[in-house]
Amino acid sequence: MVKKPRIGVTGSDRRWSPSWWCTAFALRLAGATPERISIRHSPSGKPLNALIISGGGGDDDISPEHYNSDLDAKVKTDPERDHLEIEWIQRALKMNIPLLGICRGAQLINVVRGGTLYQDIRVLRKPTYNRPGLLPTKQVRLSPGSKLAEICNKMHLRVNSLHHQAIKDIGTDLQAVGWDLDDIIQALERGKGRIIGLQWHPEYLIYLPSQFALFRWLAKTAREH
Repeated sequence: MVKKPRIGVTGSDRRWSPSWWCTAFALRLAGATPERISIRHSPSGKPLNALIISGGGGDDDISPEHYNSDLDAKVKTDPERDHLEIEWIQRALKMNIPLLGICRGAQLINVVRGGTLYQDIRVLRKPTYNRPGLLPTKQVRLSPGSKLAEICNKMHLRVNSLHHQAIKDIGTDLQAVGWDLDDIIQALERGKGRIIGLQWHPEYLIYLPSQFALFRWLAKTAREH
């Protein structure tokens, strides 16, 4: 029997965290064992084969100090979570294990690699539906030849949108591979390889083959690692 890969999932420390439960369910369906990591959930110490940096809960924006932005901006931050996840991203990069960033997680991967963020994109959105929601109301076009397009087997996606911040300047060794109708970056990856960041929440869309494929890719890549 092939051993199931163990995949760490960082995120909110709240007892009721829909993102964690949906991500864990998706990983189990994909043949992996999820391990929750947060301020209140210490890692088991067992080796991890991949890592997910999950999305926020609406009140945990990335602190502006990490990307040299306006410290007086009206953002709700979670400094402890920032430091925990920055440390785990750096660890994953050093270990060269597959890394998937979801929404806030994609933003933080970009920040760790020296990129910057828009602190509030709501005033920038014109054609894109601006109301947050779990349903796939946002359109995303993918870059031809990108790993993400290969995984999803699509060049155009409909996804959900729960964010008001987004990637501005792309970080070192990363490339933008997805954009919404306002040309705001919606996906990034590194060298068609082991790092992918998404500005949406695929854990709430696993009924769509293109979105469940992301968890299957991560489990498969983790197993190979």
